[in-house]
Amino acid sequence: MTGLLRTEAVQILAAARGAALTVVTMRALPPWNALGQADTRNFNNTGCMGSAASVGLGLALARPSDQVIVVDGDGSLLMQLGSLVTISGCRPANLVHVVMENGCYETSGGQDLPGHGRGDLMQLALAAGYRSAVRFDTAAPLREGIAAVLERPGPTFVSLVISGPGADEPPGHPAPAAKAVQIEQLRAGFAEQVLT
Repeated sequence: MTGLLRTEAVQILAAARGAALTVVTMRALPPWNALGQADTRNFNNTGCMGSAASVGLGLALARPSDQVIVVDGDGSLLMQLGSLVTISGCRPANLVHVVMENGCYETSGGQDLPGHGRGDLMQLALAAGYRSAVRFDTAAPLREGIAAVLERPGPTFVSLVISGPGADEPPGHPAPAAKAVQIEQLRAGFAEQVLT
């Protein structure tokens, strides 16, 4: 499979993030955290594969004035594919759902995804009712186009074709904080925003 390196995709997303709230899961976590993105406006979704989109939807509904970017994996999304319909039913204009597609369950051993090469998650998102969807498979178009994509009314689906399992992980990445700690960090960040 050809496509983007995960690290370059994450770098481009991080550079375009701005003040968005983010929910990041699976293999995107190490490079995201290595870039210093695990701040008080970020939630590392670990230990509950497939839930990133649902957590992002909850944040988008609770914080309609904030943009929410979910950085998901294709295997993770397949675990709770029904979230596409739930998201489209709620129509959160502030939600961008980025899915890194490498065609395998990399976290659990690299098994091929069911239907890989036949099913199309981007088309499924559109059929479920997402307002728009776009796919990127190289860095330059993603770098040039991501700002415009982030300005679209959501829910927006962004498919990133990742070059498959590989050794593009950053060395010595920090472990994510415990969920309870992250929730308190989010609350503190929201409280600071209200006070300023």
